[in-house]
Amino acid sequence: MKHTLFALITAAAVCVAGCNKEKQAIDDRADAKKEALEQQKDAAEEAARRAKEQADIDAKMTKANIEANTEAVQAQLDAEKKRADAEAEAAKAKVDVKNP
Repeated sequence: MKHTLFALITAAAVCVAGCNKEKQAIDDRADAKKEALEQQKDAAEEAARRAKEQADIDAKMTKANIEANTEAVQAQLDAEKKRADAEAEAAKAKVDVKNP
């Protein structure tokens, strides 16, 4: 009877130990999965941050290009205006030469 009781207690202890190992293994896998997901989340956040920075840089470059193009167009239009004024003055001068 003592041996049977000892055998039952030992079997129960082995079963509990085995169950605890399984539970620990499950917990370990769950923790590993959570850690992997957290790393993916961090990587996604970092990628989004970099993308936003690049978008800001791109926007500043686009704005600078627009401003430069605007200034170039305005300078050309100013030059054309001066040319038109000079042509008008030249035409007036010809009229003055013909009609003294």
